[in-house]
Amino acid sequence: MQKYFYSLIVALVIASCSTNPYKASEKEYDTKLKTFKETISSKEPEPLPVVSKTIISIDNVYTKQLYTFKDTISKMGSTALDNGIHTEWIGTVNFNLRKPNYIIIHHTAQDSLQQTIKTFTVTRTQVSAHYVIADDGSVVQMLNDYLRAWHAGSGSWGKDTDINSSSIGIELDNNGFEPFSEAQITSLMALLSKLKKEYNIPTQNIIGHSDIAPSRKNDPSALFPWNTLAENGFGVWKNDILEPAPLDFNPELALRIIGYSTTNLPAAIKAFKLHFMQTEIDSVLNENTINTIYSIYKKQ
Repeated sequence: MQKYFYSLIVALVIASCSTNPYKASEKEYDTKLKTFKETISSKEPEPLPVVSKTIISIDNVYTKQLYTFKDTISKMGSTALDNGIHTEWIGTVNFNLRKPNYIIIHHTAQDSLQQTIKTFTVTRTQVSAHYVIADDGSVVQMLNDYLRAWHAGSGSWGKDTDINSSSIGIELDNNGFEPFSEAQITSLMALLSKLKKEYNIPTQNIIGHSDIAPSRKNDPSALFPWNTLAENGFGVWKNDILEPAPLDFNPELALRIIGYSTTNLPAAIKAFKLHFMQTEIDSVLNENTINTIYSIYKKQ
């Protein structure tokens, strides 16, 4: 018995001194994680072509939330499951941060850049965006691109029903009744150029708030120059000469393929017209509307 006891002690000592087979991978995991923590913590302004930067101070609520996320992604302990099993942590070395796949453009429906900044820097509003672009072309970044802003609300595009988790939100300082300035649109396209290249965002995935929430939203307004953006590679636009849709063409199905929710079909038609027609903004599905839907459908 004594011999068995000594053998057990020796075995335990050897086991405690043995090399962790995952030591190298855990080290690489920690190194990569540190890089990502620094990435999402960065608040340095980045230069954009033909854009003058505006730098503002952010209150400590932002910092508190940021550190919560940093602590969350650093968590590597065991987690208890409902069935009594505890998870084991072994870090993989093959990972990166989630990347956005959409860009959603809004107008602020407010009267100034400072008013919008105030809205986004108090907790009670529960609304935010990654960027705000002023009428004079100044750009304010308010959240790291990899983090989830609260700009889209309830909405969908195709099968994606959580747009906040997969998109970057850009707010344009505009009350919804005035033309967008040339400086503002120039800065927007400079920003879109950077984001599209950096995250490999598909051209057709640059859309408006009204596209993803046709029953609730109408921004950006009919004055927004979607055709100018499309000419520069940001979004799609109808052909100058519309090809007649085939007799068996189903416009409702085509709207769904483009991305619109047709649960409320009249609202989807109106949102489509707001984006791609901008003159007759109603829910009438006439021949011109059907041919325009067909034109955009073919670009998907």
